[in-house]
Order: sequence, then C-alpha cells, then structure tokens
Amino acid sequence: MRIGVLASQGAFAEHIDILRQLEVEASPVRLPQELRGLDGLVIPGGESTSISKLMLSYNLMDEIRNLAKNGLPMLGSCAGMILLASKISDLDVELIGVMDIAVRRNAFGRQRESFETELSMPVLGEKPFPGIFIRAPMIEQASSEVEILARLADGTGVAAREGKLLASAFHPELTSDLRFHQYFLDIVVECRKSGLNKV
Repeated sequence: MRIGVLASQGAFAEHIDILRQLEVEASPVRLPQELRGLDGLVIPGGESTSISKLMLSYNLMDEIRNLAKNGLPMLGSCAGMILLASKISDLDVELIGVMDIAVRRNAFGRQRESFETELSMPVLGEKPFPGIFIRAPMIEQASSEVEILARLADGTGVAAREGKLLASAFHPELTSDLRFHQYFLDIVVECRKSGLNKV
C-alpha cells in the first residue's frame, strides 16, 4: 500500500511519520507525477490559502480533483478538510471541492483559542479520541450523503466521511493515537479490494 501526503505546506511530515508507524509506504507529493501509483492521498493541515495557491502553481489542483472524482481515497485534516469541501463561507479560494460539506475557517478563533478535547467517535471504538484543534474549521452543513463521525459537546460537526473521502477539523497527526489514520487505511483497503482506487 502506498499513500501520498501533499507536501506543499503544513504538517505533512507528521502524517508521513504516523503512516510509517502503521507500516505503510508514505511519500511526500509536490509534483503531479508523484501522484502516480498511489492508493490514497492525505491533505494535511496548514494554511488553506497558501496550500491552494501552491497546488495551482504546481498543477496539482485539477489532478487531485480528478483523482478524487475517480475514487482515490483521501484524508483531509484541518486545512485539508477546507480544501476537500465544496463550499467555504468566509474565503474566496479555489477548493478541490469534492466533499459535499460547507465549512467555516477559524471557526473557534485564532491561534490563542486553540484547544484540546476528547471526542466520541464510535467508528474508532469506545475510547475517546484526542482532538487537537488549532485555528480549526467546523462543518456548517453536510448533505445526506455525508456521515458526521464526531461532534463537539454543542453538536458542531468536526469529522466526516463521504464514501472514500475522510475529513477532520482537528489534527490527528499531532497525537500518539493512530486510530484515525488506521480508519483511513481501512477505507483504502476496502477500495483496493474493489480495484477502484489505484492511479
């Protein structure tokens, strides 16, 4: 299994480290040709405007959009969730736009309002997952095709799945808990069995 991690900007090294802890081949993606042969792609947290501009500059935007539409599993965390979304309410930036959610950037405030909380996420088991929120977005709307996987105590959606696409407002790559990444790899394995995700 080979997973690419978009390495334009942001916390890509941490995602690569966790994937390697799970004994998966993980490699940075900076150029279109590095997308070939992947079984899945991770879009990390960082600065969504910068990542979008770099994706456009390096001709990655259309390539990644087409791969998602053709069934390549993708995981987006924080800025990655913003880029996967079909709509953002507070910014004019080009999105990959393949996940039927609307999100709001910096929904909980700036850097000093960052926080950690335990999240109930039944797909990961009974043990709460440590949610690390840094200038995090939130899910404002989701279509009936989207499964909300985790919510804050006030009901705010902070993780979602739509088919082969997985997104989180928090940073699973900054914890020692490997379950969220393992859940993504389970999605990749499902797709490999169907033969639909190799590019």
